[in-house]
Amino acid sequence: MSETFLFEGAPVPIRDGQSLAAALTEAGERVFRTTESGAGRGVFCGMGVCQDCLVTVDGRPNQRACMTLARPGMTVARQEPRPALKAPPETPKSAERLSPSVLVIGGGAGGLTAAIEARKGGADVLLLDERKVPGGQYYKQAALPDMEPLDAQQEDGRALVRAAQEAGVVILSGVAVWGAFEGPEIMAASENRVYAITPRALIVATGAYERPAMIRGWDLPGVMTVGAAQTLWRSYHTLPGKRVALFGNGPLTAQVALELSRGGAEIVYLGERAPSPLRRMGAALRMMRHDWPLAQKGLGMIAALMRRGIAVRHDARPVAIEALPDGLQIAIQRGGRRETVVADAVCMNFGFQPQNEILRLLGVRMRYDPNFDQLRPDRSDHMGTSASGVYAIGDCCGLGGAPAACDEGIIAGRAAAGLSGSGDGPVRQQLAAHRRFQDALWSVYAAPPPRLEDVEADVLVCRCEAVTKAALDASLDAGSTDIGAVKRATRVGMGRCQGRYCAPALAGYMARRTGADPQDLSFFAPRVPIKPVDIGTLVAAETLIPDESGDDSAA
Repeated sequence: MSETFLFEGAPVPIRDGQSLAAALTEAGERVFRTTESGAGRGVFCGMGVCQDCLVTVDGRPNQRACMTLARPGMTVARQEPRPALKAPPETPKSAERLSPSVLVIGGGAGGLTAAIEARKGGADVLLLDERKVPGGQYYKQAALPDMEPLDAQQEDGRALVRAAQEAGVVILSGVAVWGAFEGPEIMAASENRVYAITPRALIVATGAYERPAMIRGWDLPGVMTVGAAQTLWRSYHTLPGKRVALFGNGPLTAQVALELSRGGAEIVYLGERAPSPLRRMGAALRMMRHDWPLAQKGLGMIAALMRRGIAVRHDARPVAIEALPDGLQIAIQRGGRRETVVADAVCMNFGFQPQNEILRLLGVRMRYDPNFDQLRPDRSDHMGTSASGVYAIGDCCGLGGAPAACDEGIIAGRAAAGLSGSGDGPVRQQLAAHRRFQDALWSVYAAPPPRLEDVEADVLVCRCEAVTKAALDASLDAGSTDIGAVKRATRVGMGRCQGRYCAPALAGYMARRTGADPQDLSFFAPRVPIKPVDIGTLVAAETLIPDESGDDSAA
């Protein structure tokens, strides 16, 4: 008999290592919490960014189901719109101050590679990763103890994690960074411990999160990012639904469609925003020239989809999603005609936004990329930023792909260990080739990004605070000239995700309306805590504040 926890009074089976989100999804539960309007919400980002999958666990509200380990005997309930505040736990969190030579934030391809390289250079290295199992978004490691790697990509990730451990990198998993201060000084917390970390050098490798299309119904339970669906499958062997529709821009959507199909899902629709690559043969040939093995892998993926009878429908995008008794009905614009399809789960990925909150808190100089509506840090040849001792690598600097992130990790790891400038030539040449490949890849997949100009008036832009496009336009028409004024007038970006989805979209929208050149101040100012923390964390953190003599008060 399998072990269980209670959800709304009913037993839910669990497998060792499953997250609450995976166990509930496997049991057919879609609604994890309710909003002020009574609407249901469920898994959306699958990586702890959106804060939409909140549940109450053993009386403690605001627990992210996607980041919480399911344990036998738990009592889990749907989160109410205004849960009662809870006092700090009777057993307070312990506090610890750490001072490694090099701190790496992020356990993905770039972060792990940087940590290994810094260790080779003789530095003592600490790596923080918010996930229970390191590997990041690209390698997405199995969380179940009896799971074998699904493919070579997951096996490569396992080998990289093992290499970091064998090199002597100290990895703290399940630790979320919630504060960053000049120094640098990093504040982080796990389930029962709080850390203040003052490294000699800091490498930020926090990756990116996905950008969906803001369309009617994008907040419905069962609608999630493509990466969330991939995490459910690759980490927990849980399908997001039996019938799955996927939409996006770029190769990730097709890759996940193939993985879910192999896992037993019926792919009812696979839509790609860009036109057929056959219309962009020049860019496709450049891509093949810069990295033939990777291009060959992509061609093999398309061939595998065709063998399964799954066609990639180009120039297709979802325009509305409606809840039906038997699933979700998606209205699709494909070229000049409309189509509809019904699915259990709808997965979307229309690009990525860098997770750069830590860099911005540290005052790193940023520049705006108008093609992607995002801020990117200025970096030196050694991946150093304008903040002393702070390096940035990988997708938190703009999407560049895992191979490029690894190359940047090697360069930054060596620099952080004091070895920059010696032996970097071959890696830099390889990095340049990977960047040329990415440029060609996105020329093949070039398509208009989702923008607020195309969002209908009654559609939500801010999921957390239920702010519609009409409310934003009303504020702008009334004379709001900066993003802070719009925030005060509408509450956009004031929710738990702290504007991670609405802020980039709004900043670009305002810039295009006014003809202004967006800068860092065009976005919401990052504030501590950059992710919600409980009061117990703040109480423990106070013990780490040095007293007037310079000594910490923590025992």
